[in-house]
Amino acid sequence: MTTQPVSVARIAIPAPLRQCFDYIIPEVIDSKQLQPGMRIKVPFRNREMVGIFLNLSSEPDVAWNRLKPLIQVIDLEPIIPADIMQLCLWAADYYHYPLGEVLSGAMPILLRQGKPAELAKEQYWQLTEKGQSVDFEEIKRAPRQIDVLKLLAMHPEGLTVKQLSKHDVPSTILKALFQKEWISARGELFAAPKQIVQTPLALNDAQQAALDAIRAAMDSYQALLLDGVTGSGKTEVYLQAITDILNRDKQVLVLVPEIGLTPQTIQRFRERYSVPVVALHSGLSEKERLNAWLAAKSGDAKIVIGTRSAIFTPFANLGLIVVDEEHDLSFKQQDGFRYHARDLAVMRAHFNKIPIVLGSATPSLETLHNAQQGRYQHLCLPERAGSAQMPQYQILDIRKAHLEEGLSAPMLAEMNTHLQQGNQVMLFLNRRGFAPVLMCHSCGWMAMCKRCDMRMTFHQSPSRLHCHHCDSQRDVFKSCQNCKDTALLAVGLGTERLEQALEKHFPGVSIARIDRDSTQRKGSMEELLDKIQSGEHRILIGTQMLAKGHHFPNVTLVAVVDADGGFFSADFRALERMGQLLLQVSGRAGRVEKPGKVLIQTRHPDHPLLHQLLSESYQRFALTLLKERESACLPPYNFFALIRVEAYDARHATTFLQKIKTITGKLTEGIRVLGPVFAPMPRRAGRHRMQLLIQSIQRPVLQHFLKALLPEIEKIPDKQQVRWALDVDPLEMF
Repeated sequence: MTTQPVSVARIAIPAPLRQCFDYIIPEVIDSKQLQPGMRIKVPFRNREMVGIFLNLSSEPDVAWNRLKPLIQVIDLEPIIPADIMQLCLWAADYYHYPLGEVLSGAMPILLRQGKPAELAKEQYWQLTEKGQSVDFEEIKRAPRQIDVLKLLAMHPEGLTVKQLSKHDVPSTILKALFQKEWISARGELFAAPKQIVQTPLALNDAQQAALDAIRAAMDSYQALLLDGVTGSGKTEVYLQAITDILNRDKQVLVLVPEIGLTPQTIQRFRERYSVPVVALHSGLSEKERLNAWLAAKSGDAKIVIGTRSAIFTPFANLGLIVVDEEHDLSFKQQDGFRYHARDLAVMRAHFNKIPIVLGSATPSLETLHNAQQGRYQHLCLPERAGSAQMPQYQILDIRKAHLEEGLSAPMLAEMNTHLQQGNQVMLFLNRRGFAPVLMCHSCGWMAMCKRCDMRMTFHQSPSRLHCHHCDSQRDVFKSCQNCKDTALLAVGLGTERLEQALEKHFPGVSIARIDRDSTQRKGSMEELLDKIQSGEHRILIGTQMLAKGHHFPNVTLVAVVDADGGFFSADFRALERMGQLLLQVSGRAGRVEKPGKVLIQTRHPDHPLLHQLLSESYQRFALTLLKERESACLPPYNFFALIRVEAYDARHATTFLQKIKTITGKLTEGIRVLGPVFAPMPRRAGRHRMQLLIQSIQRPVLQHFLKALLPEIEKIPDKQQVRWALDVDPLEMF
């Protein structure tokens, strides 16, 4: 007679199921060695999966005879430490997402696949004593070897193979030099720290007050909003606060919204600190991400700079979290696990009892509201650092003006003036491609995406029609698909077209275009930024990628080609984002001693909010919007959740949401349900899209309602005909 096991292992499986699973612990595995956060290989349906051990249970959810045994315990100690486990449990509960997928997403892909949690040391090549004394005259017939020896002499800390490859150094040269004992390799996690080249800057009174407030919060949880105008020296405040953290032998996490900001930020941090500074973002290889993740976990990496997923990075001794550009939409994951990294960062700081600094020149209305309510300490930097002054604004009324490819005569004249003075000029246009529409001049037909209810963007180099929503591409039509006329027009303005027009107006002036098309190749963003900083590029054209946090000391003129996008949108957040984007891009002008100017082309020059934004302050502008939100019962005075549904047959989507709405009427009071309605883009990637909006004036009421609703949705019999998702605190509703 077999004895029944005393307990079972409860495992979180990375599957779209809102439950955990129980497994028998084989006799070869000592249950006392199991710790929460360990990776466990288990059988799941017809395959093996890597799950996370949660706890032991004496009462399984299913009959004992239906349980399967564990296959393997992968780790000797928890790969997910207790504080990350706590954060993931909270996130799974708040966003109502399967815990197994949250925990799996918190790890690098190689760990999800069951690979060993081992740090791979990087190989650094450096000169030996023998190599330092080589007489170049004796090897003048080997110029490539001389070049490599000179290069390594300039980098006594050594260079990796990857770094050497950027200088076109082949492995054959390294092998030859190694055989001559002129170079040697050492294995290190990081390059030897460089000598500090940057010293702390003198702080003005406002910066010093902000730094003192952060220092006062060092030993406990405190959320601090560092609200400073563009160029006010927020980064210098971060840096000096981080110095205090490092002096306490603690670590720092810095979150930035875009990969494009990471190289610039890392460079500045490495110039200030002689400690390992690592990056964590999607642009790294899987091996690089694993190394950085494990280096932070072990305590070897003292500063981690990353995008939103870096919030799940484990640390040996985390002392401070900084969220730069906290208002940025990029911190919200828009598919799959729809979390907001800024909000998770606040919760992590709370759990870890450490301070968090939220920095922005244009704080989100939610963050400003939290500061008003006393939840966050509000630190203000009202003036630019040093001798820099705020730029001068000028609105250009283009209602009756003659435009050349979107450019007015006053804008072209002002650009010419600044270029002749040896400065750089930046133009902002938030539309990539050559033109947003390809249209027939005869009948008005437009090239539409077959899979989306949207027009395809015309790109000239390489020539193609591209849907920026589903990523489908096709060759450019030779004739109208309706009337067969060949008179096809590219209508509207994109960054490609703007670049072409400026090449005609300013021949011989080097132009840099920064958008998702021009920065696809790995390292291309860094190359462009380096050439901008060196002054090689004089005219900069960019989308919002160029507006975020970059420091261009020689840019004295910023021209906003079209400022009207946010004035009359159906999205209630559009005005907030328009104001943030205008001030962020304007903040690139006049950041040092040179005065800056901002030109804004608009067909609505008398719009009161535009004038309030430019002539008063962002704070007054934001307070006006907050009052409007309060009167309209919109966030942050109301709490939203959105159920999004997609289906190949629109009827299935409608039926599914109607059934959900029927269920909602039976659950609780204090909830308002709107819809179902079609999304403003009713069809995307071949699927029809509908949504149901759930509102409550109290967050706990909304959370309680969603907990009761989701199990009922799971019971709907035909839910396999649709793809549905819950988005708590949605930022993109339309």
